[in-house]
Amino acid sequence: PAPEAAFLRFVAGLVFLAPVFPRLLRQRMSGRVLAWFGLRGAFHTAAVMAWFFAMARIPLAEATAMSYLSPVFVTLGAALFLGEKLAARRLIAVAAALIGAAIILRPGFRELSPGHYSQLFATLSFAGSFLIAKRLASEVSPSAVVAMLALAVTIGLAPFAYAVWVPPTLTQMAWLALVAVFATSGHYTMARAFAVAPITVTQPVTFLQLVWAVTLGVLVFGEPVDGWVVLGGGVIMAAVGFIAWREAVIRRRRVPSIEAIKG
Repeated sequence: PAPEAAFLRFVAGLVFLAPVFPRLLRQRMSGRVLAWFGLRGAFHTAAVMAWFFAMARIPLAEATAMSYLSPVFVTLGAALFLGEKLAARRLIAVAAALIGAAIILRPGFRELSPGHYSQLFATLSFAGSFLIAKRLASEVSPSAVVAMLALAVTIGLAPFAYAVWVPPTLTQMAWLALVAVFATSGHYTMARAFAVAPITVTQPVTFLQLVWAVTLGVLVFGEPVDGWVVLGGGVIMAAVGFIAWREAVIRRRRVPSIEAIKG
């Protein structure tokens, strides 16, 4: 079951984060910050369960392409809840991304499965989690943000996993441990990349996920290549890439040059 699979994945992930928790216990966090962590855990718990549910019901390439909507929803959420300005160019990019999603889903032209709705819900919930992380980043360390998320989601998933618990086989445990290894490694390497390279370099690299998803779907799971998914995913990637590029341009304008600082 999806809740159990998600729970076991995060339990395995906690093992990799074990060295962080002693430092985390020494940090003093206010009740307000802990409440934000709890809310983020609720968003992420719902997102993870929906994601696992969707992955078992729709092709890997479709799920991956739809996941690219998260940065778009983050852009909208930042304007609505964090007071960030939403310029006309951003609005055009958001509209283009939504068109890309419509190309993938093609509502009215085919029957959408519960997996599609679940993946869309997961994308929205992941965006909510990211927005809260953005708010918390100015108050606590990045390691605390990651560790508290893992702890909160594990606790949040526990009752759902218990309700549908089926004793996993050793093979299933091995696969879930492998998922935890790849997920934790992915978060770590991307964090390292963000530290040494501008977002205009790192963001396009994440789009390779769609290439890998299509390739693995064909070779490992025997899923056919859907041209509509590739087209819609390309439109979403172009929109997200444009948003990332605009963010980098705006950030460069705000940072004064060395000559300007020296006067």
